[in-house]
Amino acid sequence: MPDGSKSSDDASTDSMAVTDTFLRRYIGYRMKRAYVHIHNNAQAAIEGFGLRITTSSALHVVVENPDLSQSQLCLALNIERSRAVLLVDELEKLGLVKRNKVPQDRRSYALRATPAGEALFEKIAAHLARHEDALLAALSSDEKTQLAVLLDKIERSAVSARNAGA
Repeated sequence: MPDGSKSSDDASTDSMAVTDTFLRRYIGYRMKRAYVHIHNNAQAAIEGFGLRITTSSALHVVVENPDLSQSQLCLALNIERSRAVLLVDELEKLGLVKRNKVPQDRRSYALRATPAGEALFEKIAAHLARHEDALLAALSSDEKTQLAVLLDKIERSAVSARNAGA
């Protein structure tokens, strides 16, 4: 209806129970549903730090791997080069990362977190760890470990399938 109100037909369909039983047969569907909740909660958790999840992820990788190249950052985050350039630009503008020329290759830059970047990383990492602990409170320590192992196996299997052309 043009005025934004609902017809009686709309109201009756809104109260009907909707199921996704068929979709829940697929692990990928279940993973996506879990991912959406985890991602949205993580984004809300770091909102106060002025970064998005992707920017925070890039900062995490740079802190863990001082002097990595933008190409290495792309591989680590599984993103395209243009996306990495934007992330590094954003981190650099915020004073969290510096691009340093590589003497052997003037076209390359070595990325390194600034002291401010390292300090912010420490705060975000601690905050995200607490957030994730709360989010996964229903899982035992062993179950969290098992989940991590299974997710790594799924990732390796997906990469192998992609490389095999499946």
